[in-house]
Amino acid sequence: MFPKVDLNKCDGDGICVENCPANVFELKDKKSKVVHPEDCTECGICVENCPKKAIELVEK
Repeated sequence: MFPKVDLNKCDGDGICVENCPANVFELKDKKSKVVHPEDCTECGICVENCPKKAIELVEK
């Protein structure tokens, strides 16, 4: 599994960047981008903390 960001829902608040223990996300062009999917530990912190529900874990 790896995180996928719905850019239509993402407001670029950076909560996922701040909370991800594996540093999978970065803010680019005011949106969250998955830049290191291979480092994802599937902990789900990004999904739980995104107030816009813009992130989901999907099959690799």
